[in-house]
Amino acid sequence: MVVDCSHQCNVVLTDDANFKNYKNGRPFTHEGGGGFFKQLPASLVVPHDGYWNITIDIGGGRATIKHSIRVIEAG
Repeated sequence: MVVDCSHQCNVVLTDDANFKNYKNGRPFTHEGGGGFFKQLPASLVVPHDGYWNITIDIGGGRATIKHSIRVIEAG
């Protein structure tokens, strides 16, 4: 999966339970090599089939961002 954004940001890949925790300010874990990216695009590896959430977090600030998410199937 490749995530591009016009601003440096946190890119977080979570399952539904961890996304709920993230939204509610509780501890959560993320997958696929996500984290803070100064340079984008960011490449993340989805660990297994299923439903996933991508969150682009600019750290509490406000900005109008442009972003794209591309899913690249494993060969």
